[in-house]
Amino acid sequence: MTRSPLALPDFPWDSLEPYAARARTYPDGLIDLSVGSPVDPTPAVIRTALSEATDAHAYPQTSGTPALREAIVDWFARRRGVDDLSVANVLPTIGSKELVALLPLLLGVGKGDVVVHPSIAYPTYAIGAAIVGATAMASDDPAEWPENTRLVWVNSPGNPDGRILSTDQLKAAVARARELGAVIASDECYAELDWSADAATPSILDPRVIAGQRGSVLAVYSLSKQSNLAGYRAGIVAGCSDLIAELLGVRKHIGLIPPAPVQQAMIAALGDDAHVSAQRERYRARRAALLPALEAAGFRVDESAGGLYLWVTDGRDSWQVVDEFAGRGILVVPGSFYGEQPATHVRIALTATDDDIANTVARLALG
Repeated sequence: MTRSPLALPDFPWDSLEPYAARARTYPDGLIDLSVGSPVDPTPAVIRTALSEATDAHAYPQTSGTPALREAIVDWFARRRGVDDLSVANVLPTIGSKELVALLPLLLGVGKGDVVVHPSIAYPTYAIGAAIVGATAMASDDPAEWPENTRLVWVNSPGNPDGRILSTDQLKAAVARARELGAVIASDECYAELDWSADAATPSILDPRVIAGQRGSVLAVYSLSKQSNLAGYRAGIVAGCSDLIAELLGVRKHIGLIPPAPVQQAMIAALGDDAHVSAQRERYRARRAALLPALEAAGFRVDESAGGLYLWVTDGRDSWQVVDEFAGRGILVVPGSFYGEQPATHVRIALTATDDDIANTVARLALG
């Protein structure tokens, strides 16, 4: 029998390679502001915890160690204003991308079902729908969501646009998902990077949103951004205890287990707020340098109230702007990667060294 491969789109970043090649020819070299991969060191407190846990001869726990689950519960109470969770409400994941891509499969979503995601969105939400043969629907309006919706994704702060959802917007999304009998999952990976306030952005698990009624509600988080742990693959899912138990059961069967040393590193990361504050201020300074330089160069920065990116336009086709930036030795991402139609924005990452941000500012000033 001939088997058909999954009908997935080409990996979009592959299409940037010609522009990256052009940018590399710039006299002072390439500045990569495309992928939001941390460039700053992993904090010593986390690296020490990892190194001290390398005698990992036994299989790790899919559920996470009791100490890790308690650390997650404590972190939600301390940093997210969610103080009514227990260890039954939390689970570690192997980063957040695997959970985003696999959640429809893990929940039994399939052909004939709809997976809703934001209108301007991280592509992996739609990939997760494609993996199971479901229909992906881009929509920010709960009134548009159809009766066969089985999973809703919201994202705040948003990737790529940095949009932050209010508690009222989250409440409306939860209410509609419950009307439909759908699971609603909130991707909150950039929550500690809110440039409009001193506190983290509201969580979908915040009592102001759900008043303790966690049924069919999940929050997804990653330590990659706040703690420079992208290489560790350290993520979290929390919320409805029934769903967490269901996810745990399936993950046990297929071996989706964070490595034991990484679990120890997560405990250290979740327990130390000082390094998160320090990293936030690094990104704040880079944003404060780059944003006015873009505006002076004739671009408008839309949304971008949170997260690691600036959502930038001058009204032209996004690929034309990508090409212009490549001519200055700078690689950025077109809005078409995120479903923008017509695509007139580019996403510009703050995840570059201070020197690279300063050089970007200088290159923009050259015109």
